[in-house]
Amino acid sequence: MENLESDYSGSNITVLEGLEAVRVRPAMYIGSTDNKGLHHLVWEVVDNSVDEALAGYCDKIEISIMPGNGIKVVDNGRGIPTDIHPKEKVGTLQVVMTKLHAGGKFDANAYKVSAGLHGVGVSCVNALSTKLIATVTRGGKIIRQEFTKGNPVAPQYEIGTAPANARGTTIEFYPDTSIFTETEYNYETIATRAREFAFLNKGLTLTVSDERTIAQEPEGEPLKKEEFCYPGGLGSFIEYIDQNRKSLFPKPIVFSTTAGSYPLEVALRYTESYQDNLFSFVNNVNTVDGGTHLTGFKSGLTRVLIKHAIGKISKPKKDVEITGADVLEGLTAVIAIKIPQPQFEGQTKRKLGNSEAKGGVEAAIFKALDDFLPENPGIAKVIAEKVYNTAEGRVAAHKAKAAVSRKGILEGGGLPGKLSDCSSRDPEKCELFLVEGDSAGGSAKQGRTREYQAILALKGKILNVEKANDVQIFSNDEIKTMIQSIGTGIKDDFKMEKLRYHKIIIMTDADVDGSHIQTLLLTFFYRYMRPLVDGGYVYLATPPLYRIKMGKQETYHFSDEDKDEAMRLIKETGKKADLQRYKGLGEMNPDQLASTTMAPATRVLKQCCVEDAIKADQIFSMLMGDEVEPRRRFIEDNAYKVLDKLDV
Repeated sequence: MENLESDYSGSNITVLEGLEAVRVRPAMYIGSTDNKGLHHLVWEVVDNSVDEALAGYCDKIEISIMPGNGIKVVDNGRGIPTDIHPKEKVGTLQVVMTKLHAGGKFDANAYKVSAGLHGVGVSCVNALSTKLIATVTRGGKIIRQEFTKGNPVAPQYEIGTAPANARGTTIEFYPDTSIFTETEYNYETIATRAREFAFLNKGLTLTVSDERTIAQEPEGEPLKKEEFCYPGGLGSFIEYIDQNRKSLFPKPIVFSTTAGSYPLEVALRYTESYQDNLFSFVNNVNTVDGGTHLTGFKSGLTRVLIKHAIGKISKPKKDVEITGADVLEGLTAVIAIKIPQPQFEGQTKRKLGNSEAKGGVEAAIFKALDDFLPENPGIAKVIAEKVYNTAEGRVAAHKAKAAVSRKGILEGGGLPGKLSDCSSRDPEKCELFLVEGDSAGGSAKQGRTREYQAILALKGKILNVEKANDVQIFSNDEIKTMIQSIGTGIKDDFKMEKLRYHKIIIMTDADVDGSHIQTLLLTFFYRYMRPLVDGGYVYLATPPLYRIKMGKQETYHFSDEDKDEAMRLIKETGKKADLQRYKGLGEMNPDQLASTTMAPATRVLKQCCVEDAIKADQIFSMLMGDEVEPRRRFIEDNAYKVLDKLDV
């Protein structure tokens, strides 16, 4: 028998020193090396500055995108200590920058609450940067130290003196382009997060500027610069989120209290929308997947509204009882809690796990609203009527579900006749194409790979779910067919384990109507099958706009710029070519549709994902909601982009 032990010894064990582990496996520390990971570096640095604000030592933070695509973050906090570290025998600044899990956040006397406690902080940023410059103003001195790929270039050194009251930290870094697959910082992404920080921290001013194009400005001012400061705090946050919705009462309900021993701030307001919008934060970290604090909020809100709805309903019915789902419809709420020792699930901090937060938040919400509602009977009545009307609608929707022709339609029982299914039963291999129109659907059926590609042809434009209630949705044939084909059910009945296809591909014409159908379908998936979007299961197909035929040779082009360049090159050769502009998918024969848009080896798919839930919610509300004025403003503000492209 082969001696396997002889092939496995101490020489096979790799020991990674310092920050080398971060460079070898960066995704373990920042989640990914794509666009999200690139921007995660910014959040790690800004989190440190915001933690100084939470501790009461900082009220200004400046974030700049630098030429060369670097980032500079300046705050007026206490400044990173620069004395010699008693254990490491080097400057404390160097320890903070080069040691994982080194920092004041592990000392309860330095920070009471912290966003960055669960992370690896600025040392990770240092490891993944080709250059990082740390400058500290503290104790009348200005100290600087430079690093490359996590290693100090030289010891810290003094570059000047400062007024006795001057203080703060400046971190400037340039991500290592050999590590990141995407290296271009997005101004809007950074500005959106800065705005969020400003909402969550009353009195904190954050400035974001893009210095990359400063040379183009004659007066030397950055091309883009915004300042965010919201004295109204979470109340202003609610008004910002709801700007494209019609609210049921003018001002949000805002209160500050404690959940057990944890500081808690909550703002909420009801709108005429059919959707709920709940955003939860822990120490300024957006817990996208919620957690115990959000669960406690829902429980406390349900209990208190059921209590106060009694006696305020105009015409109650015997068979209608309010449930937890009823109190959420049309609700916009922001929950922000501060916890000294937060327990996040996963490095990306998407979900809070502290068990004590649930009971504390539930009790705090109940008491706060139990005191507020009797003192504000007008608002209490409006909320009660809204919640009760939702309960009535739920009962009616349940009857609509029961009335559908096929039992279990919302759980995927049975398949619709319109679906041309694939033969494979392995969801990971299967794809569902949602195709615009019967003509394109016919071509797609002939051109598909039957083993793993299913086709569902949709008749025209589906119902706009943003302006529809559940009764209308469950009565819509096209939507019922989609729900039945996908198999997961929707909203509270959604079950990911019943998903029949791991790629759901929206395939529409490359025109205005096709874009509208895409938007209608994306609205449906975002509002009623959100886990499919979050999980990366929804895609957009990219059909070609043009075909250029030169003799027997055919090429396909997906943009006007690509087509123009191809025609220019052909013209230079002196040859002639036929140019065809595809007006729709139905103009392509099955082979052409398959090779350009459906075949995995040659197609281009765009994966739909949500990078900013607040912005995504606003866009869907603005484009698809009842309020006309926000949509008109959007068209007026952006029409010039289309006109410029058309040279009008």
